[in-house]
Amino acid sequence: MSSDRTLRRQPQQQRGKQRVEKILLAAAEVFAEAGFAAATIQQIADRANTAVGSIYQFFPDKLAIFQALLSEHMQQQEILETNFFAADLNRPLMQLIGEYIDTLACYFERPIPRCIALQDYLQPIAGLSNLVEDMPEQLSISLKRHANFYRQRNPNLSEAKSELLTEVAHNMSNSLFLSALKSDATHRQEIYAEIKDVLYGYLNPHIGDHLLPVSNQLMICPDCQSDRVAKNGRQQGKQRYICRGCGRQFLDRYTPRGYPLDVRQRCLALHAQGVGFREIERQTGVDCNTVINWVKNLQAPSG
Repeated sequence: MSSDRTLRRQPQQQRGKQRVEKILLAAAEVFAEAGFAAATIQQIADRANTAVGSIYQFFPDKLAIFQALLSEHMQQQEILETNFFAADLNRPLMQLIGEYIDTLACYFERPIPRCIALQDYLQPIAGLSNLVEDMPEQLSISLKRHANFYRQRNPNLSEAKSELLTEVAHNMSNSLFLSALKSDATHRQEIYAEIKDVLYGYLNPHIGDHLLPVSNQLMICPDCQSDRVAKNGRQQGKQRYICRGCGRQFLDRYTPRGYPLDVRQRCLALHAQGVGFREIERQTGVDCNTVINWVKNLQAPSG
């Protein structure tokens, strides 16, 4: 753990470093359960199974402990986001959102980030105004990463629109995450699933798979939905493709990016529930004619 800026003295041996780590984990649990204002050094010592004097060897007060927790949280979130945005961002949008929310959900199950989140981002904590100087800058960097990601998936998206999308998605997911963390485990997972659906419904019209630059798209056969597609010459200046699965030949202008299987299944499930094609398009961002073709293929007799 990184708490160099807040430690009264640096532990020199591995045993001392482990003691500091144990104190911080215990403090995170106590702060999350009791709240910062009500928590005491004695409670933290009891949870860490150590003496109060041992805590004061490293931290002058509980404010310094919280600062160390905040510093650790900020560094870990930076690593998490950096790793996520370093990966391929042209994968299906539903998959990307699912992976991102799952990663955050796993991260916030840990004591330190859970503690920070449950403090409502420090607003109820008096005396922390000098401890959060880096937070606006880090938040700004994070929001810029998301906005750049949106424009990568849709180059026609303006900078102002991408920033607005980022702001709304960020505030919406943060609020729902806080609600999830205050819930029991079962309800928490239900909220996480809803967050994925809400974000997908909100972002899909703006950065959906169908808006990816053609050079980044995975060609899908319009008949059998296979991705076993190869280039097959050009016709009137347009790239022609052939499906190695069913033999269908088609032009790139007729082939928007194939939708992931879970999106197709969701559309078919909505149709089975009696939802109209236009409403399915509104909810999922999938063109209604595409959904009609999926339904026709599903109803067509085999053989």
